[in-house]
Amino acid sequence: MRLKNMMIALAGLATLGGCSSGDEAGDAGVVNLYSARHYDSDQALYDRFTEETGIAINVMEGRPDELVARMTSEGENSPADLFIAADAGALWRAQQAGLFQPVASDTLDQRIPANLREPGGNWYGFMRRARVVAYDPARVQPEEIDDYAKLATPRFRGRICVRSSDSVYNLSLVGALIEAWGEERAEQWVRGVVANMARQPEGGDRDQIRAVGAGVCEVALTNSYYYIRMASGDDAADRAVTDKVALGFPSLDGQGAHVNISGGGVARNAPNRDNALRLLEFFASADSQRHISANNNEYPASPDVPAPAPVDAYADFTAHPMSVAAFAARQPQAQSLMSAAGWR
Repeated sequence: MRLKNMMIALAGLATLGGCSSGDEAGDAGVVNLYSARHYDSDQALYDRFTEETGIAINVMEGRPDELVARMTSEGENSPADLFIAADAGALWRAQQAGLFQPVASDTLDQRIPANLREPGGNWYGFMRRARVVAYDPARVQPEEIDDYAKLATPRFRGRICVRSSDSVYNLSLVGALIEAWGEERAEQWVRGVVANMARQPEGGDRDQIRAVGAGVCEVALTNSYYYIRMASGDDAADRAVTDKVALGFPSLDGQGAHVNISGGGVARNAPNRDNALRLLEFFASADSQRHISANNNEYPASPDVPAPAPVDAYADFTAHPMSVAAFAARQPQAQSLMSAAGWR
């Protein structure tokens, strides 16, 4: 996968360096996509978009902060047309760096609920992912993890596994708690979770799920799609883990589980702006959302697109209606609280 990304990046450098208009790749032109999503299944979408429109997609992959730094250094000469990422917090960081231009699109406004997009049109979510919990049903009752607040209570002292505080997924969750509760109560929650850690943060979300299966902890924070991948994938060991680890959907103030997005925005200096908007609208289409859901196990953003298998087995939950732009903007506060509490 890493070698593939490097080859894509090198090819992209050669191609992007000469792109100043849509004329180089034929009548329909090109679109230069800076992507912080690293999923093989996305390539099938790119191929279909090109087949349907004639617009070639040049892909530059990287970590969100790396791509933001790259676009910033490129300045007005940046070839980037569209930036996509797998977290509202990453999109907010790009917006704060002045890397987006607002767009108006009836298609996006109709396809994407208002709480899953930036109010000014700078970026739009096209998929959802819930940050919830994996738990050991032999040791934990469902009602004990039906509210995020309960994770910080003494009941779980020494029994929680989490990844590090610099995980944008954790920053967004804590940002949502700050938005809902205020900074003081959110700080108490963060300190409670730190006190409840079974070990120092390490690894990714799948490592937390495996730790629950191994008895290291009873509960772990995870994005929903990691668990679904393990439960439905080809790895027999991971399927065995999910046979004895359940997925739970805590609620925030009784309004539903915290939901984040994958999304994107048109770059401020996009040389192929119209093609970029067309690609973003393509990602928001029902067919694209179904494809991403089936292959990457995220939830469709549009309420009229039912989740396909295997995601449909985990789709019967209430999503919190909070604006993703609201909690994304709380990232600096979240980082400060987590660092002060010793969440490494």
